[in-house]
Amino acid sequence: MTTKRAFVTGITGQDGSYLAELLLSKGYEVHGLIRRSSTFNTSRIDHIYVDPHERGAQLFLHYGDLSDNEMITNIIYNIRPDEVYHLGAQSHVRVSFDTPEYTGNVTGLGTTRLLEAIRRCDTGTRFYQASSSEMFGSAAPPQNEETVFQPRSPYACAKLYAYWMTRNYREGYNLYAANGILFNHESPRRGETFVTRKITRGIARILAGKEKHIYLGNLDARRDWGFAPEYVECMWRILQQDKPGDYVIGTGETHSVKEFLHAAFAYAGLEVEEYVRIDSRYFRPTEVEVLIADPARSERMLGWKPRVKFSELVKIMVDSDLRSAGITPPGEGDEILARACPGKWWGVD
Repeated sequence: MTTKRAFVTGITGQDGSYLAELLLSKGYEVHGLIRRSSTFNTSRIDHIYVDPHERGAQLFLHYGDLSDNEMITNIIYNIRPDEVYHLGAQSHVRVSFDTPEYTGNVTGLGTTRLLEAIRRCDTGTRFYQASSSEMFGSAAPPQNEETVFQPRSPYACAKLYAYWMTRNYREGYNLYAANGILFNHESPRRGETFVTRKITRGIARILAGKEKHIYLGNLDARRDWGFAPEYVECMWRILQQDKPGDYVIGTGETHSVKEFLHAAFAYAGLEVEEYVRIDSRYFRPTEVEVLIADPARSERMLGWKPRVKFSELVKIMVDSDLRSAGITPPGEGDEILARACPGKWWGVD
């Protein structure tokens, strides 16, 4: 049996690390793109990394940058992957207002560089584009594959460009190129500047005596929040379909930032009013008020439904950050994972 080979951009991020675990569990040879840095930035995948000199190594890392066309082309040509999962991006929506040109170059044009490399190398590679629910912007909820996009940030505009380039390469060059339009998905590996992790990590630091307050922005924004390890399984399923397509992935439920905040604080036994402050610098110039998925097509075509719900996700994340701070957590998150996802492939912490 021939071993499948996958190339993952953004492998050191939340989604990339979970996806690498999933692919390795399925016997793939996994190659990942990482940026050169003077400090280590591979903490999310250190537990699965094996020195490439060792017999049986299945994970290989390549230095590169999505802004470097020649490097991207060389990697695709040399690896000749069966599947490419393009997760790498400048992915912070609020930061995209401060760095719009950089966001467009990496998040938007980076996708074109990959697609063109696949086309020119003629590898027969299947391509997955990590599209975003932020592309829907101010469109009326719920949002599905037929909803007209109305982006409200430089990040969303860049992602929309990447979405349409993926479709154009599929239709113009007959590439197997698919979009996964994922709604918000969180986990203990979420970046510390994203609001959900900012809340759960802040709780741990407050209880550890390291912080007195958490500073947040718009608490009224409503999002469709799911559990990241389940969502990367959808990415893999999307590339296993007979024909490429575009899929909305979400839970079909919406909750406000305020709801997440209060649920997390209540679970940890803290009062929101005592520790949370609002800072206007965290508000976006143009806000997206409500995002909620209509995942009917993905449920039907991919045979997938989320198991971890909103309140359970909150407990999983709080437990993890408390444990990392040396504080014994309530532990309900561990019970939820054991009950909802027995025998799964990921290492959540």
